[in-house]
Amino acid sequence: MKKVSRPNLPNSLTIFRVLALPFCAYALFRNGGNDTDWRIIAFTLFFIVGLSDVLDGKIARDRNQITELGKLLDPIADKAMLATATIGASILGMLPWWITIVFLIRESAVTILRFAVLKKGVIPASRGGKLKSFFQSFGVGFYILPLPEYLHTPRDIFMAVAVLLTVTTGVDYFRKAMKK
Repeated sequence: MKKVSRPNLPNSLTIFRVLALPFCAYALFRNGGNDTDWRIIAFTLFFIVGLSDVLDGKIARDRNQITELGKLLDPIADKAMLATATIGASILGMLPWWITIVFLIRESAVTILRFAVLKKGVIPASRGGKLKSFFQSFGVGFYILPLPEYLHTPRDIFMAVAVLLTVTTGVDYFRKAMKK
């Protein structure tokens, strides 16, 4: 891992993600969350923030700019984005609260566990964990996006996969941590 003493692009993108979240929330709640145009704007803003997550990781790896700050901030930014989107969508009645609770309990528990086993080594993100993040992000996005009624069943199936991956990868993470 290369030490970088000045701000770099990946860390700047991560900081952008955190600073952009109030704008995402504003768009989501604009006009009581019932304005189709503002919901599309909110979805687009969350999508851009999510893309910046993919981009910052790729740039950090490609340019050998992985830093301690980035390793700390990136998962915090990820959790903050998920929390902003799920809590906001649940407050507005777009997303059932139980889904938000399952997501946030899993993310909080895994984060606490990460810190608990840190001295014994980092448990890297698995393919399942990355797939879980993809399904969570788009799943919540599909609830924010004002989809026509005929797409509600595919949206709900997509979210069911997200919930299943959230639970199974959380259990898998705890199993790996117990082995350490």
